[in-house]
Amino acid sequence: MELVTPGIGLFVWMLLSFTIVLFILKKYAWGPIVKALHDRENSIEEALATAEKAREEMAKLKADNEKIIAQANEERKKILAEAYEQNHHIVAEAKAEAKAEADKIIEAARETIQHEKNLAMAEIKQLTADLSIEIAKKVLQSELSDEAKQKQYVNTLLDDIKLN
Repeated sequence: MELVTPGIGLFVWMLLSFTIVLFILKKYAWGPIVKALHDRENSIEEALATAEKAREEMAKLKADNEKIIAQANEERKKILAEAYEQNHHIVAEAKAEAKAEADKIIEAARETIQHEKNLAMAEIKQLTADLSIEIAKKVLQSELSDEAKQKQYVNTLLDDIKLN
């Protein structure tokens, strides 16, 4: 039964060796172990803080990216609207220029036609006048071959002139 109930001497020696081992562990091992645990705890806290900073930075970058994308979309819409506006403006200008040019051409054609018409009318009048004179000349020659008829015709013409 000595194994179950140890003697006082054994107990003292066990207590003394435990105290020595405890003192040696405290002096040489406990400090480095506690320091290593504190270092590990600090490195974990730093890693968590870094991870938190990285997460915040990622959230900030994501927000910045979304903001940049929104700005780019707005800029794209603005550029497309300006391009659309310029397109309509250019088309309207081209239509206006084409209409003005067409009006100019039509007006020039009208003037040319009017001028040609006036020339034709003048030519027709001249021909008519020439033909009338020729006809009148031939009629008068045939009708006024007699001197009495000539005097009567002159008197008639003088009477017509006085009436007008």
